[in-house]
Amino acid sequence: MSKVRFTLNILAITCFTLMVASMAQAQATRTWVSGVGDDVNPCSRTAPCKTFAGAISKTFIHGEIDCLDPGGFGTITITKSITIDGTTGSGFGSILSSGVNGVNVNIAPNVNDPFREVVLRNLSINGTGTSGTAGTRTGLKGISFIQGLAVTVENCRIFHFSQDGINANLTADGGQLFVRDTSIINNTGDGIRTTTSTGLLRLHVDNCHVNRNADGIHALQNTGAVITNTDSSVNTAAGVHVEAANNNASAQIDGCTLSANATGLNAGSGAVAVRLANSNVTINTVAGVNFAGGTVFTYGDNRIRSNTNDFVGGALNATQGKQ
Repeated sequence: MSKVRFTLNILAITCFTLMVASMAQAQATRTWVSGVGDDVNPCSRTAPCKTFAGAISKTFIHGEIDCLDPGGFGTITITKSITIDGTTGSGFGSILSSGVNGVNVNIAPNVNDPFREVVLRNLSINGTGTSGTAGTRTGLKGISFIQGLAVTVENCRIFHFSQDGINANLTADGGQLFVRDTSIINNTGDGIRTTTSTGLLRLHVDNCHVNRNADGIHALQNTGAVITNTDSSVNTAAGVHVEAANNNASAQIDGCTLSANATGLNAGSGAVAVRLANSNVTINTVAGVNFAGGTVFTYGDNRIRSNTNDFVGGALNATQGKQ
């Protein structure tokens, strides 16, 4: 009897192993979506899926989902390394997020997925919804980065969310967030908001437009930010706000425009150090630079003028960065 049970156990294990292997083999490293696709399809080029959510289950770890034509491909939760590319040759991939987040990135540690990285490219992520007969912002966050090692956002449009355009709130470990060539506009919360309770979150923002949000870029505890060639203007609070109530936060701002906000640069409470170079800080209605506990070092090549108050609560520190 024990031999029969042993044989049955071996057969069960073998069948399960073969089933898992078959499922892995069925996944492709590149899949496709189309506005006229169907999620029952294998997501091949000739038989594309309808939504990003339908395609991701058929895409292998570190694979890529591409758009064959313009369409609205639905919100998505990402739990493995993946690239989603709206592609510019065929059209622009769109996510309409009404009442929920547009993209959730939540990749737990996994021995089969050591890189835990996501690339979002050429996407329009729209938080517009309806309330009765009125159009309004019902989408929550455009992109919510919860867990993982790296998220890259390239050439995207993120707009009309009731909370933040991009929110990175990491608890399990630090990570990296890269935002390039992207417009983040008309969000009720911050354009980009970052914090981590453990490790270091490295934020890199380059060649972006961050306008008509609360804070344009809001770097909180344990964030090390590098912001270059970016226009963070016409925000209701600050163009860039760096603060850390209990832990370090820092920013290097180079070649940026922080204009027509309430405050251009807010160096907030906590152990905050900001280095400002070759930037325009102008026509802000409260302050060009507000010293609320942090230190701002200058390279001596900024244009800070025509603000209601150029400086509030302190002065620039020119003792570093002059070598």
